[in-house]
Amino acid sequence: MREYAEIPGRWTNGSAYSFAVVNADGVVSGNVAVGAVNRVHGTGWVSYWTTSAGRGRGVATRACAAPADWAFEDAGLFRLELGHRVNNPVSCRVTSGAGFGVEGLQRQKLVYDGVRHDVELHARLASDPVPV
Repeated sequence: MREYAEIPGRWTNGSAYSFAVVNADGVVSGNVAVGAVNRVHGTGWVSYWTTSAGRGRGVATRACAAPADWAFEDAGLFRLELGHRVNNPVSCRVTSGAGFGVEGLQRQKLVYDGVRHDVELHARLASDPVPV
């Protein structure tokens, strides 16, 4: 994982970080970000995506775990959150595999194509065990 691109001013001011997910050949297979950083509370929001070539091979799980380690050790954060639509069990497996525990349901939080979706909230704390 490497720094991908600075969101204008946000990397510098510590409010958002974005990383490219690259394979052994240096080809980008996704992106992972820690955004909505709140320095007062030491929190951030993790988001990710992968290309079709990166899916089904554990790329997303590793991509979510890597910035958590970085955020806790280098960025000084304590809590990271991540959410997924409840009708997306693959994202739930990715999130859980990266060490983010389920915390609850956020009812009708997101809207896609005019339809509201419930979101399952996950979080990982700096004090949680590192996933295997």
